[in-house]
Amino acid sequence: MSKAAPSPGVVAALTLGALGVVYGDIGTSPLYALKEVFHAGHVPLSRENVLGVLSLIFWTITVVVSLKYVLLILRADNNGEGGLIAMLALATTAVKDRPPLRRLLMVVGLFGTAIFYGDGVITPAISVLSAVEGLKLATPAFEPYVVPLSVAILVALFLVQARGTARVAQFFGPVMVVWFFILALGGILHLIDDPRVFLAINPYYAISFMARHGLLGFTVLGFILLAVTGAEALYVDLGHFGRKPIQIAWFGLVLPALALNYLGQGAFVIANLDRYTFGIDKYRVC
Repeated sequence: MSKAAPSPGVVAALTLGALGVVYGDIGTSPLYALKEVFHAGHVPLSRENVLGVLSLIFWTITVVVSLKYVLLILRADNNGEGGLIAMLALATTAVKDRPPLRRLLMVVGLFGTAIFYGDGVITPAISVLSAVEGLKLATPAFEPYVVPLSVAILVALFLVQARGTARVAQFFGPVMVVWFFILALGGILHLIDDPRVFLAINPYYAISFMARHGLLGFTVLGFILLAVTGAEALYVDLGHFGRKPIQIAWFGLVLPALALNYLGQGAFVIANLDRYTFGIDKYRVC
């Protein structure tokens, strides 16, 4: 007997929960992803480079998140459950009559799990610290309190997380809805600074950037991946929310908000190339 489809109300509630749990990480990436590319000074700040980096960010999000996770990997569930262990169980079961290959897959799965733990340690610290650093824009007097306040926020978040996914989703769902609308609005307000920033949607600018910068371009890709931190949560939390709510949340709100924000940041930077300096925090949009 086939399982009955959830009602629209249930789907809406799960979609709201997915926004609070699944997309909290990738939703903070605009705070630091674009800044980190130019922060070290290795990439000259020019209109062509900004368009190239924006194009790389846009297509990385499209390929890694939209195509890989949302449309493809979410279909590889193990009785409704997702995550690396679920995928590993599916893979090892499929080759159970080939022990050498099964052992190889086990090693790859354990390696992937180790990387996932590393991401879980690093990303929250980067996200929270980048957000709290924004207080310095209001007044430099906040600078001594950035690290202690970040630690306090992280401790509070992990204490709340221990109460379970449902509680976290119930609280952070509405918060993330507001956050993504703010991201979208912040981007829209700056698109008028240089509407030509929409040219970054053309993959030509990403390819051209990589061709011009050679090995440095591959280094930049390491920073570009900051734009998709937390993307694995789409698959990890598949068992909590289901495929449909995660897909609705992504295409309905998260993707448009991220795209508008990154483009808005790029338009602002291009319009202020003569006075924009990364790392000094004189000008920043997020």
